[in-house]
Amino acid sequence: MVVYHLSTECYPVAKVGGLADVVGALPKYQNKIKGVDAKVVMPWYNKPFVYDHEFEVVFDGFIHQGSHMLQVQVMKEKTDTLGFELYMVKIPGLLDRDNPYGYQDESFQFLAFQHGILHWLSAMKIRPDVLHCHDYHTGLVPFMVEHCPEFEFLKGVKTIGTIHNGEYQGVMDWSMANYMPAFDRYKWGLLDWNKLINPLASMIKCSHAFTTVSEGYLEELYISFRGLESLVREEFGKAYGIINGIDTEVWNPETDPMLDFNFGIENAIEQKKKNKEKLCKEYGLKPELPLFAFIGRFATEKGADLLPDVVWRSIKQSYGALNIMILGSGNTYIENILKEYEHTYSNFALDVGYKEYLSHKIYASADFLLMPSRVEPCGLNQMYSMRYGTIPIVRYTGGLRDTVEDISTGGAGLNFTYAGVDDVIHAMNRGVSIYNQKKLMGDLIDANMRFDFAWEKSAEKYIALYNK
Repeated sequence: MVVYHLSTECYPVAKVGGLADVVGALPKYQNKIKGVDAKVVMPWYNKPFVYDHEFEVVFDGFIHQGSHMLQVQVMKEKTDTLGFELYMVKIPGLLDRDNPYGYQDESFQFLAFQHGILHWLSAMKIRPDVLHCHDYHTGLVPFMVEHCPEFEFLKGVKTIGTIHNGEYQGVMDWSMANYMPAFDRYKWGLLDWNKLINPLASMIKCSHAFTTVSEGYLEELYISFRGLESLVREEFGKAYGIINGIDTEVWNPETDPMLDFNFGIENAIEQKKKNKEKLCKEYGLKPELPLFAFIGRFATEKGADLLPDVVWRSIKQSYGALNIMILGSGNTYIENILKEYEHTYSNFALDVGYKEYLSHKIYASADFLLMPSRVEPCGLNQMYSMRYGTIPIVRYTGGLRDTVEDISTGGAGLNFTYAGVDDVIHAMNRGVSIYNQKKLMGDLIDANMRFDFAWEKSAEKYIALYNK
């Protein structure tokens, strides 16, 4: 079975969020299953990875988008160093940029990416068994395969769509249809939602099956999906929730090269303490106090707008009996307030931006991880933290409720119900109380590190879905 994963992100080539982690790991674990050959196709980016590895041109051709004629090159990484074949689509002026997102012509850019992939496969007579499309950036592929005469060779290829985050749907005006490859105009309804082209809606309509990255998130989409609730209910028969896994080869505290002190379950308490002491020294925090951490984008869906008040109130109410460290970026208003607090509170540390190595160090050092998410389709941070013996404090939503159970019901994490400052601080107070009970704290570290979130189980579920 030959599977092509189509995505705008893939770790470690280019990463903005959890999509990259999934696409960088799922194909590798699928390839460990007998009879499966999974590959990844993504845009070309001017990133260190592409300059540190050798690529070869496997296709060089042209596509037309409206009156534009675009050169399409497909580059293959020669050594398969990621555990799968990696192909990068290069289109001068569109798919040769520094970052995945943030450009005004994104709709045109993503159309070219999808068109370029299908043109390459058709021209080279490459017919996969499955095209696995990740998020709206590749959401028009299922439609194009079936209804664009240019891709007649691919007609009938099975398509699977995965919704990593339904908040982003890629909606565009119908004038953009002029830049799509020619299609059967009688099928326009498969692209339309509320008089606009909606790639995510089209993916749900046209794919043979679609998945969400947790069962809990699928349930939530039936009632809250930015206007697509009725559509997902209509198509429920081909909807599946499959929880993400984590790459336990990358996220392994025993071998992680980014840690100052490696550890396993048997010496986690001692070695986590050493990591924490070093991190606290570097950022001016007090290692004897509990360390709460937040890692992620400063976005309202992540509950990041709560952070300024959480920092201010928790430090004030605890009389400085805890540390808080935040690694992230995004909303400049949130950033600016937190920067002020960095100079106001000695118990607070901030690092703006995203640094992969620092996230590993924080997971290995922190006592608790805060995830006050309003929307969390799956969440990987809580799995990373548990793998590194850090207790997750999460809002009971989406994939967080599938993976973190409160200690009051036999779990090893802390849950709260509402995305509000009071609820977050109440959960943090519970954390401080646990921290002061050394045996309980040790038992929770041990329990969290024993959870198995490896990709093997989820990879097998995807293969079973492909076969079905």
